[in-house]
Amino acid sequence: MAQISVNDLSFCYEGSYDYIFENVSFTVDTDWKLGFIGRNGKGKTTFLRLLQGKYEYSGTISSNEPFDYFPYEYGEADLALPASELLERWKPSCEEWRVLREMDELELSAEDLYRPFGELSLGQRTKIMLAVLFSGEGDFLLIDEPTNNLDAEARQTIRGYLASKKGFILVSHDAALLDAVIDHVLVLNRSSIEVQAGNFTSWWENKEKADSHARRENEKHLKEISHMKQAADKVSRWADKSENSKIGHDPIKERDHNVVAARSYVGGKTKKAEARAKAFEQRMDRSIKQKEGLMNDVEREFDLKITTLEHFKKKLVRCADLSISYSGSDRKVIDGLNFEIEQGERVFLSGGNGCGKSTLIKAILGGAYSEGMEMTGVLEKASGLIISYVNQDTTRLAGSLRGYASENGLDYTLFLSLLNKLDFDKVQYEKDLRDLSEGQKKKVLIAGSLITPAHLYIWDEPLNYIDVFSRRQIEKLITEYQPTMIMVEHDSRFREKTATRVVEL
Repeated sequence: MAQISVNDLSFCYEGSYDYIFENVSFTVDTDWKLGFIGRNGKGKTTFLRLLQGKYEYSGTISSNEPFDYFPYEYGEADLALPASELLERWKPSCEEWRVLREMDELELSAEDLYRPFGELSLGQRTKIMLAVLFSGEGDFLLIDEPTNNLDAEARQTIRGYLASKKGFILVSHDAALLDAVIDHVLVLNRSSIEVQAGNFTSWWENKEKADSHARRENEKHLKEISHMKQAADKVSRWADKSENSKIGHDPIKERDHNVVAARSYVGGKTKKAEARAKAFEQRMDRSIKQKEGLMNDVEREFDLKITTLEHFKKKLVRCADLSISYSGSDRKVIDGLNFEIEQGERVFLSGGNGCGKSTLIKAILGGAYSEGMEMTGVLEKASGLIISYVNQDTTRLAGSLRGYASENGLDYTLFLSLLNKLDFDKVQYEKDLRDLSEGQKKKVLIAGSLITPAHLYIWDEPLNYIDVFSRRQIEKLITEYQPTMIMVEHDSRFREKTATRVVEL
């Protein structure tokens, strides 16, 4: 069993004064199944790149084993090639028979390795890349978000496959996947990094207890400091008053008063009061030092809000015997669908990749989204229906946050306030949207949707790349405000807690 040791690691991107990591140290074993958890934009993917030696850093990373990273890169031209021709580039000296062995565990047929890569579904591409990743020997594997954009069936297969493996770091925000797969967690807290034995649930329970304890201690220290400040202020004011009247008597009323004795007496009392005030200050300093750091790693989950509109009709969308195909294709993406949604429902669309979930959403949105579609049957929408939409695709995001708000008619101040509640650092406000992490891009889309008053909210795979803390905030928002929603989301735990109905396509 070997180890990976990280000592005094510090890193920030060129031109930035904001450290991603600063003086970080920890050690992990290379036969662990390690889950990597943290907020969006905190540096999970950056850390994996540092392990690979992609960036320069200060400190040391020591390991006797080479690293390999998922997902592998491929370009537009590679889509015409079979995966068998990409193996050598992805993993030099990769042996094809080993890949085929891993593909069998992932429920892929051997012929999938020789089909054009572009003809494979996203799930099939992911599985082939994982098969290549695990086909070597002696590598420590870095797996970055393997189940994003995959349907429930593909997620289940990958979950079972990874559970049988070891020797990897898995970045994921899917709690069910982490619970099924990992035996240790590596956590990027707000100001520290920690390693714990256990799965996601055990870590989460420990974190809730630690955060609760830190809040109680912080509250206790704040009360102590407040009481000491009041006492010190009272004593200090008395000492100042006494010092200013050190003569100690009224010379007109008390002509035969012993001035020297009185002055000495009051002076002594004043010194004692000043000493007490100084002691209070010292105790305050000690209490403040004890308090420092207590709240540094406590997660602050701010409540989110949404303003929904009420429509005069109960039924907002109705499909009857609806069939949809695309121009130039005889294949019906949707065939004979009967579907409706009423106010107050949160309907989740379920089914494998390519079954027509996104097609149905775009048909309901209409306009430019439904261009190229050929429809038969009935698709009715309530008149004057206002829809707020979160697209699963973030590639078109570009420019500034202010520009995005202006383009979409959003109140910029309210928009930033909501992003801040989703743990969007102010340093991100000035970045080009293209430079944000995928999770941060999704938060931009979600925040824009939440502050848009609408009758119906349609979200297509909104939680891809979204961290576990923000998922909890969104889950709480939906259960509290109960907006009318059509959603595609493969996070089974989230769906169980928020859906009123699941429609299988």
